[in-house]
Amino acid sequence: MSRGFDELVAEGAAASVDGWDFSWLEGRATEQRPSWGYQRMMGERMAAARAALDVQTGGGEVLAGVPELPPLAVATESWPPNIAEATRLLHPRGVVVVADADEPPLPFADEAFDLVVSRHPVTTWWPEIARVLRPGGTYFSQQVGPASVFELVEHFLGPQPPEVRRKRHPEGARAEAEAAGLEVVDLRSESLCTEFFDIGAVVYFLRKVIWMVPGFTVDQYRPQLRSLHERIEAEGSFAAATTRFLIECRK
Repeated sequence: MSRGFDELVAEGAAASVDGWDFSWLEGRATEQRPSWGYQRMMGERMAAARAALDVQTGGGEVLAGVPELPPLAVATESWPPNIAEATRLLHPRGVVVVADADEPPLPFADEAFDLVVSRHPVTTWWPEIARVLRPGGTYFSQQVGPASVFELVEHFLGPQPPEVRRKRHPEGARAEAEAAGLEVVDLRSESLCTEFFDIGAVVYFLRKVIWMVPGFTVDQYRPQLRSLHERIEAEGSFAAATTRFLIECRK
């Protein structure tokens, strides 16, 4: 068991976490997808847009998969490895990739876009979204909901207080959007399942999704990793509830 643990942890620690591609986890973890099909719905809106902005594009993988892009398409990203990957994927399709700190203000003029999209933004700066949207424009986003994958988070950090577990609630997003002057035309949420089949997958996931366990390192959390490894070995996997919500707003 010790050899297996060390080998798996080393694999997860050595794997590249550049970009926002999770293919390394194939066969080692699964994530249930929401029923609405965000990329398909985003593609439909992109095809009808004239000028579109993808905020916090990650490595550009989602936007790159859209069949038809508008005449003007721009993406922002803050993390240098993701900026490089997004540039590689999106420049051939004519998308301008802008390095941005993901803090207000967005580096664009008022009413610059008729469509703004974002998949899993870390933070949504609602007043900025409203500012860069043209009248009648749309904000379309799939977001991480409250207490998502918290079975994993709490294994490492211990029980989280109610105010932390309530963060990222869809009704909170509705209130913030409306306070910024946007009309919420669609809001739906689902609870899904994420399952890890070995401890290397957990290490990789926590290195990549850095806000789950802030400052995560293998050395700091080795005891928790070992106990979770033993649980996976005994039970076959470790499952956690993933929450997602879809929000669409109009200016």
